[in-house]
Amino acid sequence: MRYRTLIYTTSGLALVLSLAACGDEKSADGPAKNQPSSTTSVQPSGNADSLTVQVKASDQAPAKTWKLTCEPAGGDHPKAADACQTLTKAKNPFQPVPKDQMCTKIYGGPEIATVKGTWQGQPVDTKFTRADGCQLSRWSKVGPLFGDVPKVR
Repeated sequence: MRYRTLIYTTSGLALVLSLAACGDEKSADGPAKNQPSSTTSVQPSGNADSLTVQVKASDQAPAKTWKLTCEPAGGDHPKAADACQTLTKAKNPFQPVPKDQMCTKIYGGPEIATVKGTWQGQPVDTKFTRADGCQLSRWSKVGPLFGDVPKVR
C-alpha cells in the first residue's frame, strides 16, 4: 500500500509542477488577434547611428580604430555598408552574455574589440572578446563590424 501511495504522490506532484510552469498563453504570444496592440513605436529622431570601433589583435597589441555611421553607411570603417547591414540584421547586437550563462571552453583567439557610441538611439559601450564559446558566438554575430583584425606582431 505504501508504494502505491508513493507512486500516486510522485505522479501528482510532477503534474502539479508541470502545470505550475505553464503560463497564460495570451501573455506569452502577445495580445489576442482580435485585440489591438497596446504598444507604440518610437520613430528615430533623425540622429544617425554613430559608433567608434577599436580592435586589437591581443591585449598588448596596438589598436586599430574606426568610426562607423549608418543610414547612410559611412565613416572611415573599411567595410561600412557590410558592418551596418550586419548590425541591422542582428537581434540585440550589443547585448552582453548573461552572467549565469554556461559557455563552452572553446578559445577563439586573443582579439579584443570595444564599441562605443549610439545604435538605434541607445547608448553603446561594450567589449567583445573570443575567450570562450559564448564570447566567440557574440563576436561572430557581428563580425563585419570588426573589419580585418590586425595581426599580432
